[in-house]
Amino acid sequence: MDKLRLAMIGSQFAAHLHLNNFGKLRGSRMEVVAIASRTEKNARQTAKEFEIPDVYTDYRKLLERKDVDVVDLCVPNNLHEEMIIAAAEAGKHIVCEKPLTGYFGEEGEGIGFRISKEVMLKGVLDGCGRIRKAIEKNRILFGYAEDWVYAPPLAKIKRIVKVSGGTVMDIRAEESHSGSHAAYSRKWKTSGGGALLRLGCHPIGAVLHLKYYEGELRDGKPIRPKSITGEMGQHTRIPSFQREPKKWMVNAWEDVEDWSAVIITFEDGSKGTVLASDGVLGGTRNTIQVYLSNAVAFGNMNPNNAVEVYAPDAGIFKDEYISEKLETKAGWNFASPDEDWMRGYPQELEDFIESILHGKQPMSGLDLAEDTIKVVYAGYLSAEKGQRIALDQI
Repeated sequence: MDKLRLAMIGSQFAAHLHLNNFGKLRGSRMEVVAIASRTEKNARQTAKEFEIPDVYTDYRKLLERKDVDVVDLCVPNNLHEEMIIAAAEAGKHIVCEKPLTGYFGEEGEGIGFRISKEVMLKGVLDGCGRIRKAIEKNRILFGYAEDWVYAPPLAKIKRIVKVSGGTVMDIRAEESHSGSHAAYSRKWKTSGGGALLRLGCHPIGAVLHLKYYEGELRDGKPIRPKSITGEMGQHTRIPSFQREPKKWMVNAWEDVEDWSAVIITFEDGSKGTVLASDGVLGGTRNTIQVYLSNAVAFGNMNPNNAVEVYAPDAGIFKDEYISEKLETKAGWNFASPDEDWMRGYPQELEDFIESILHGKQPMSGLDLAEDTIKVVYAGYLSAEKGQRIALDQI
């Protein structure tokens, strides 16, 4: 196989992100041959914009095509498991946006308040089992679209870890911003969780990957997470915030958390601390700090000071993009020259295409996807119980 034929499932933000970043791969190593979306209008608009020849409203019709080698799942979280299994059974290789799966419960409101996190964790583990069985049985390759693993700052930090030979003792990572405006994000039954799931997946994946990398360098096997301690919060429910007349951040959360922190204890005793918040102004924060026994490395995906700009009025920059989730273009700001590249999107998609073409496992695959979602839901359970959760006992 010298060129892959890919079909996109989904037509909204994540689909556009992936299609933009396939970039130079199209025509040389892959083609996008079809797109499926439940909303035909959206599918046709996306197909026109990205020159995709065929449009479907039923993704299963797309899976029946023998000329489709791989599907790219950019769909709501609660559809991931169903579509992964269907694609695997159709013999299609898979690229899937984060998270791997989640707990979405039964019909009804307030799932995040009324369903035990122990029940949720069991549901997630069962789902992971079904997904792994389908992937392994059908011998397809699975690419977990965790862009942080491919981000240039993390790639450089990995080289620092390798050349220094030091022990990674402490990792601190964060993804935060002023909140998602997507309606699905406000309810557990459509999002599968709050800030920890939507935002925390990224730094958790990076922290796990870095410790796996260190272990493989030193001992030929990854250093795995051993236990999780978690804490959750709903900061936009603080009474004084509720009384403020002007809200600069999203505050429509229903039964999901808008702030979270987890501490990951690894097998070797080292720690990873991850923060994720929907209550941080000033644009998206994507940062990782790595403390080794003989070195320190900081990675700043957002914000970074490659380009700094100033305007006394927000209208001066018109529609020029500055950075994600920025409340105003007035004043001093960090203007990202290529935000997608800095966060690793073109690099991850190239790895997935190359891995499928050459029959090798991608750098970000099923193991990382599973471990990330286990850490997330162990964090929820830890916060509910007020105690550390041992991963070998769940």
